[in-house]
Amino acid sequence: ITRRKGFLPELAAPFSAFLTDSFGRQHNYLRISLTEKCNLRCQYCMPEEGVQLTPKSELLTTQEIITLARLFVKQGVDKIRLTGGEPLIRPDVVDIVGQLYKLEGLQTIAVTTNGINLARLLPRLKDAGLDAINISLDTLVPAKFEFIVRRKGFHKVMEGIHKAIELGYNPVKVNCVVMRGLNEDELLDFVALTQDQPLDVRFIEYMPFDGNKWNFKKMVSYKEMLDTVRQRWPELEKLPCEASSTAKAYKVPDFQGQISFITSMSEHFCGSCNRLRITADGNLKVCLFGNSEVSLRDHLRSGASEDKLVQIIGAAVGRKKKQHAGMFNISQMKNRPMILIESALRSSPLLQDTLRNSQSSKQGGHRPGHRQMLRTRQHTLPGSRSAQQPLAAEILHTQARGICIFQKYLNSSSDTKCLRTSKAIRSDLCTSGPGPSDSLTHVDQEGRVAMVDVGRKPDSERTAVASAVVRLGEKAFGMVQQNQLKKGDVLAVAQIAGIQGAKLTSQLIPLCHNIPLSQVDVSLSLDKRKCAVVIQAFCCSQGKTGVEMEALTAASLAALTVYDMCKAVTHDIVIEEVKLLSKTGGQRGDFQRG
Repeated sequence: ITRRKGFLPELAAPFSAFLTDSFGRQHNYLRISLTEKCNLRCQYCMPEEGVQLTPKSELLTTQEIITLARLFVKQGVDKIRLTGGEPLIRPDVVDIVGQLYKLEGLQTIAVTTNGINLARLLPRLKDAGLDAINISLDTLVPAKFEFIVRRKGFHKVMEGIHKAIELGYNPVKVNCVVMRGLNEDELLDFVALTQDQPLDVRFIEYMPFDGNKWNFKKMVSYKEMLDTVRQRWPELEKLPCEASSTAKAYKVPDFQGQISFITSMSEHFCGSCNRLRITADGNLKVCLFGNSEVSLRDHLRSGASEDKLVQIIGAAVGRKKKQHAGMFNISQMKNRPMILIESALRSSPLLQDTLRNSQSSKQGGHRPGHRQMLRTRQHTLPGSRSAQQPLAAEILHTQARGICIFQKYLNSSSDTKCLRTSKAIRSDLCTSGPGPSDSLTHVDQEGRVAMVDVGRKPDSERTAVASAVVRLGEKAFGMVQQNQLKKGDVLAVAQIAGIQGAKLTSQLIPLCHNIPLSQVDVSLSLDKRKCAVVIQAFCCSQGKTGVEMEALTAASLAALTVYDMCKAVTHDIVIEEVKLLSKTGGQRGDFQRG
């Protein structure tokens, strides 16, 4: 914690009983949400149906924020964090920091931000008195970033992190919510960033809020993350921490920075909680997971005296439960969506769980031409970087060659896979091997649907390539080509959707088994003559059954995503030629479309 010049802790007044709950916890840390608005549209932060914003007249004014802050500081709060929404889009945020800095007894002013406006505002914020920064960043892959937040801005966030280091903030905290099936494969990438930079990368367990469709399968636990990191760096050391800290801190010896784990779900830290929250509309929340709120705004505007406000605050603090708002099954809780509380913690409903024990690796790809081809491949992580490498180059080490997406080597708990056969041979197909079955393998002798048991089949390498074409028309095609659609980079988002589609095939197609995909490769190219996007999807697996359905699902999902992102321009879009181009492996031999 930053100690302000001239502040002598030994002269501090005894801690206020009004901020001490019935379990003896002293609440000296206040988080104030400055706005409900955000300049990103994160699919994991906002519910699918969106949020109803509070009218401006019902939000706290600057003077009300300072009045409440002064009241809490007089009672013993010595740290205030500004959150949102996105706090840095509030026009008077620099003025608010400056006024907070003048409060006698306040030792630390911090901000949690998505980083989009950080590089531009940080010099003024530092001059005003900002002490500490947390930057939310859930991926180091530019295309995945755009897919998650529905906006561009990855490089602005990187610029903000670099600016914070340049201005001497140490550490610069980076908040990363880890979500199975989305970014758990980037753990080692994030840890590697701490080698030569004063970063504290904080891995946060995915937590439930209204609208984010939380479930345990999407959560990657602290111990699982720690095991993954220790496999790469067995010498990882645990660091001491303050009693009220929410983070379990670790450091790789000789690394400049450190990592931390926020274990809100698997190992809660309610017993030492020292935090209170004020929402943008002026409600006091004594627990992040609780739905109990007291409107300080209403009392303030009705002319309540300072003593009355302190009594109201003290009563709310006194009702605080022992842990997680008193609910042991917090997945059933009723609470605000995360965007309406603050933007410090992030989570994702979109990309479902793959399998609990998964390993991933990435490698860089090349993007020939600006808009002619977008291709994703899967690669291995870099082992080390030069100590002289600047942050921007370091972060982009595996990204600059193009869009990098994740190779999954999934460990399935089931040995059964899905057997897929065709009913007849078309005259334009070339096959080798035994050929197709004379009967439908997913139907039993009585005509009922049945899942094929392939447990006795031998493992072999299986590959498949599928394609699809999306005809857009001249106007939409031109906008895709120039990357001018408001929803973002169509090819980048469609490519990620295709990869996710391949991994989720067994959840979409009822009789398919979970297949441990070792590679998914999606490419999108632009056919100017047809005003079309041409999609090809390649899938590979070492298993008991083929990957045709995975390749077809990948191509189809990518095509549907192109449609979805372009439909605001025109509905005259045609998806056609969804087909299998080739497949190898299996008892029925190889297939190549003529």
